[in-house]
Amino acid sequence: VEAVHLIADGKAPRIPQPEEGATYEGIQKKENAEISWDQPAAALHNWIRGHDKVPGAWTTINEQVVTFYGSSLLDASVPTGQELTIKGASRPGLVTKNGLVIFGNDGKMVLVRNLQFEDGKMIPASKYFSADETTALELTEEEKKMAEDIR
Repeated sequence: VEAVHLIADGKAPRIPQPEEGATYEGIQKKENAEISWDQPAAALHNWIRGHDKVPGAWTTINEQVVTFYGSSLLDASVPTGQELTIKGASRPGLVTKNGLVIFGNDGKMVLVRNLQFEDGKMIPASKYFSADETTALELTEEEKKMAEDIR
């Protein structure tokens, strides 16, 4: 009760908290979340997962900032896929049916499942090379009739 009264009266002692030993990390900023490629696969995975969802670990691909989400360590033989040049990476990534495979400086692999572009569009990493393709939706006669009924 005495402490509450001291606070209410504005007479409570104020002791500044020392920063030594503090464990609080400030809010991460996007500019500090760029991926440093000269690391082993486990460190790349930890960096991507540690920045998933906010602010998102990012890199530059084809002169565009691309953010990586949903990584996992991949302990298998190198899968087949289409090569993707990543700025700063010692080895190109591979776009496979399961996602984007990236390589650490130890030769081990990380699988990234989702990519987000600067415009906010997010795609499965496995669809990187088909992201620009658009397919027209074709309705059957029955579906066209249903669409008209709904209208």
